[in-house]
Amino acid sequence: MVYIAKVFAEWGGLERVWTDKLNALSGIPDYEVWLVTTDQGDHLYPYPFNPNVHLIDLNIRFSQQYKYGILRRYLTRARLILIFKKRLQLLLAQIHPDILVTNSSDYVVMLNRWRKGISLVVECHGIYDRPFHMDRTTWQKRIKSWFYYRSMAKADRIVALTCKDADKWLRINPSARFIPDVVHENTSNAISDCRNKRVIFVGRVDSQKGYRYLSAIWKIVGQMHPDWRLDLYGEGVDKVENQNLIPKGENVFAHPQTPDIMDRYRESSILVLTSVYEPFGLVMAEAMSCGVPVVAFDCPYGPSEIITDGENGFLVDCFDVEAFAGKVCQLIEDEGMRLRMGRNAISSVQRFSKDKIIPQWQHLFESVVRNK
Repeated sequence: MVYIAKVFAEWGGLERVWTDKLNALSGIPDYEVWLVTTDQGDHLYPYPFNPNVHLIDLNIRFSQQYKYGILRRYLTRARLILIFKKRLQLLLAQIHPDILVTNSSDYVVMLNRWRKGISLVVECHGIYDRPFHMDRTTWQKRIKSWFYYRSMAKADRIVALTCKDADKWLRINPSARFIPDVVHENTSNAISDCRNKRVIFVGRVDSQKGYRYLSAIWKIVGQMHPDWRLDLYGEGVDKVENQNLIPKGENVFAHPQTPDIMDRYRESSILVLTSVYEPFGLVMAEAMSCGVPVVAFDCPYGPSEIITDGENGFLVDCFDVEAFAGKVCQLIEDEGMRLRMGRNAISSVQRFSKDKIIPQWQHLFESVVRNK
């Protein structure tokens, strides 16, 4: 099978999930696994692949199109797509895979045209309702969305990360299935004791992540509990141009992405998630595996499929800032509750372990091959 992606260059959730997944699949007898990128270039892979995973970069560099104005950008992209087609089809002719897998909405349309009978599986790391945008809708995005949904209808399998999102995809493709993300294992014996006066937030600076709600929430929490700190981790949080978008205060600390995020979870006592939507919400499950309770908005679709309200965290109505702040304060003020919820969280996320999720992928892939 060939996994196709743009680039693996960040210490992000998708990169961690795919690394763990490909490493596990490549250890199954008779499975040969390839990761093919288009824009890897000189970027180092953030997480280690085992030697059984074949790593190939086609060196397309789609990113170079953005150096130009609209007309030249369009012509450059068209030229690069032709190069991509030629190089990919040459590679596929050499290795003869049974299955192509992609998570990129940009590549679904192209792969449907080029795959020549090879089965296509699409992992949806977005959600059905908003594949391309949050609030703005332009005619270009409407056209792009139309082509995207039309191509998704032709895929051999669509895999959503939550049951509710899979139900939506069934509207256009009866092959839609639900398989949650593999949660990176907390291989350390250490877990959080939930005593450090630290709240952690993990997410890139993006409207999806709800930073404006986080700012309002922390304004309340920070005033009521000035001895507690908020640590922010994610792409863009440490950049000067984004400082007006993130929470402010003497007890707010912004950090760049880190490969040691599991250590940061273990140093924290509460994780907050203020997203407008979450296809899954990997940071929640990772933090919970380290014994950290979570407070999250009950947004579509991930939080409600990971958190059991009142047992391993709190779900708050979207987007009730005061209620959210109240739940954070409740956890801050009740150490016993934090510890109890944290311990419940550890056991509750075992259902997302590699041993539970990889067999589901194995079953899906084998059913696709049988039905060709």
